[in-house]
Amino acid sequence: MIRIVALLVLVIPGFLAGVGIKLMRDMLFGILQPPFPVLWVQFFAGLLLFVGGLGFVAGFIFRRDRKQNKVQTKFQAKK
Repeated sequence: MIRIVALLVLVIPGFLAGVGIKLMRDMLFGILQPPFPVLWVQFFAGLLLFVGGLGFVAGFIFRRDRKQNKVQTKFQAKK
């Protein structure tokens, strides 16, 4: 059960990052999605979703690897 919860914790931000990429791509092609009034707002919302989702997944993986001592010495937790 814990593995399923961990998978969901990674899939949801990954999905949001994918939505962010789609919003930025649509802005470049001039396609305005319904909840946004102008294209530049759509782009920045997509950028925020992408950076937030990617940062969360990267931080999750980094924290897990740090716990298992699989990171370089400069990234290991100080005791």
